[in-house]
Amino acid sequence: MTHSLRHADATPYASSLIEGLRDFGYSLETSLADIVDNSITAGARRVDILANTTGEHPWIAVVDDGSGMSEQALVDAMRPGSRNPKEDRLADDLGRFGLGLKSASFAQARKLSVYSRSENEGICATWDLDEVAKSNAWQISLQDAFTHPAIQNMNGPSGTAVIWRKLDRLDGGYRNSAADRARTINASLSQAEQHLRLVFHRFMEGARPRLKLFLNGRLLAPIDPFAESNPATQFDQPDDLPLSKGIVGIRCVTLPHHKKMSKVAWDETGGPDGHLKSQGLYIYRADRLIIAGGWLGLTRQTELTKLCRVKIDIPNSMDADWKIDVKKASAQLPPVVRDRLRKVVERFVGTSKRTYRKRGRKLVDEQRDVMWGQIKTDENIIFRPNLEHPVFEEFRDRLNDDQLAKAFNNCIALLGATLPIETLHADLLGTSEAVISDPVALDALRQQIEALVPKLLERNIPEANIPDVLRNDDLIKANWADAEPIILEFLGENK
Repeated sequence: MTHSLRHADATPYASSLIEGLRDFGYSLETSLADIVDNSITAGARRVDILANTTGEHPWIAVVDDGSGMSEQALVDAMRPGSRNPKEDRLADDLGRFGLGLKSASFAQARKLSVYSRSENEGICATWDLDEVAKSNAWQISLQDAFTHPAIQNMNGPSGTAVIWRKLDRLDGGYRNSAADRARTINASLSQAEQHLRLVFHRFMEGARPRLKLFLNGRLLAPIDPFAESNPATQFDQPDDLPLSKGIVGIRCVTLPHHKKMSKVAWDETGGPDGHLKSQGLYIYRADRLIIAGGWLGLTRQTELTKLCRVKIDIPNSMDADWKIDVKKASAQLPPVVRDRLRKVVERFVGTSKRTYRKRGRKLVDEQRDVMWGQIKTDENIIFRPNLEHPVFEEFRDRLNDDQLAKAFNNCIALLGATLPIETLHADLLGTSEAVISDPVALDALRQQIEALVPKLLERNIPEANIPDVLRNDDLIKANWADAEPIILEFLGENK
């Protein structure tokens, strides 16, 4: 008995499949980044992100001065799945599946128009999902004469404008008032701005950047997650890994302490989630940032390692090995790379932790009068007010009453016992640099100094050295401008 091979039409329903392209998990920031990828691949030197959020029909557009497309090239670009991810590509090609333009756009809008000009000839192609739902046909509309505010300043011989309309994913499905709509879209654009400045920072850096990126006419500045221009940034030697499909570039970087950076730079390098969350691996594909932070299971995020970052560069020929997704926002470490990185990260974070612990021991072991003592047991660390501190001793001596002295000691002990450990832990977990000491009153600072100086003189420390010794005290060091004249005045009075 023979069986004949038959074929049946399995063409997908346009109305259902094209709606499915909307749910690849794009946010506004990853959608915009995907469109900018296409502009860079097209050789654009300038990209303008334009948004009208206050009108009755809000829209967002990405306009570039790249090479543009002919009518046939534009039709191909509008076709879902227009690229074979396995085909060879140029080293600077940031695309992969040929889905990004469509899926990124449909994730935000129900109407996508792409106007492209090549050799001074312009053509516009439009997907309208409402029309597809009615016709169930894989058809786009073409217009030779297309007008829109986003293309008014396209004066060069070539370029492309990607225009999103019917922003149902951004404006609440037209249910909100115009003011609410504008507020919602603007908030999303503000978040996307930070993302774009980080993802494309390599293209935007330097005196002659490869890319100038504008948002409603405002030039965006790059955010370098490694603060490479800061002289306090520490770089390890490169630890590259040669593989059959190219070289995986690996380099460990330690960011400066927050006191060695401006607040703006510190906040930008930390991102919206702070430095604790942004530590870890930074994976670049053809200079475009794919992964920004996190250790991908190689180690834990801790306060001791929050300044540790590892710069990793891969070519686009490794996309399949790294499982780069359509959004170019996630990746997986190939086994051979994971093995190498595990060793690199263990050494790197181990060095960082030892450095922090060494500094901590130095603060505790140094022979000086600390206000808080650190007591280590086998399992715990206890912080306790130092009742032998000269300020406490001096005040206790003034009481001239054993009961009052005991009550005073109990008050100080209660302060130590009620230290809000859980609250401090929660506050320090992600934003330790935001936790600061309470400002000290001038009278209290004076009392501290007048209690410490006699003790130092009793230890036979030369009077000339006392200011330098006192400057090691954390409180006095932090308030040196006020403390120095008090110290000199006190020393002068006691000669």
